[in-house]
Amino acid sequence: MSNTLVRTRIGVLVVVLFLLVFLAGSCCGSCSGTCKDKGKIKVVVVTGGHDFEHDPFFAVYDSFEDIEYTEFVVKDDSEIFEDISDWDYDVIVLYSMTQKISEKRRDNFVKLLNDGVGLVAMHHNMCSFQEWPQYRKIIGTKYYLAAEGDQTACVYQHDVDFKLAIADKKHPITKGLSDFDIHDETYKNCGFEKDNHVLLTTDHPTSDKTIMWTREYGKARVCTLQLGHDSKAYANPNYRELVGRSIRWCAGRLK
Repeated sequence: MSNTLVRTRIGVLVVVLFLLVFLAGSCCGSCSGTCKDKGKIKVVVVTGGHDFEHDPFFAVYDSFEDIEYTEFVVKDDSEIFEDISDWDYDVIVLYSMTQKISEKRRDNFVKLLNDGVGLVAMHHNMCSFQEWPQYRKIIGTKYYLAAEGDQTACVYQHDVDFKLAIADKKHPITKGLSDFDIHDETYKNCGFEKDNHVLLTTDHPTSDKTIMWTREYGKARVCTLQLGHDSKAYANPNYRELVGRSIRWCAGRLK
């Protein structure tokens, strides 16, 4: 075999390998925000401890083609964390408002976060686990049901029309979104961690300024969203977009 023929075949092989590597790498680069080759994102949505409009709420999750969810209704506040030996979820969405959580369940919850399971905390979940100081560190906030020292009790206001401003226009969750109006419930006087990465704010007088943020805890991506009281909020397309992007980002599946 001539040297020229050998070099030609080697050159063709190099080109073919280059194209294969390029095409494999372009899969994630070409998809619109998520990597479909990994399959659907598995999410457990934890509810309980607070009434809500069930069907309109889960209609939001039904609209996400790349997200597969399971509702877990807690009966004794936190039993989802009692045994995590067969855990099979990429992201936890907490839309519950419960209080009791044993040391074992606290440790299991933190272990999941240390293992990189994502966490989205929403609306009245900010009131949960009042007697567990570390929970504020996990989700970056606390809605105080009662005064604690210099901290006054928080207050809320139903049926408020207010404007939300995008605080970080470069973050994957909010990139490309514009300021918008929503009809929802506001919270006031909550405590916030100083290292929250704020994504959404408001200047409405019945609300705290900070509305949405991200943070890290262990190896987990955490996103907290104050919005989401009832069907009027659920139906807002911007709310739906933020929920979907939050889950994808916490799962590491949003560019």
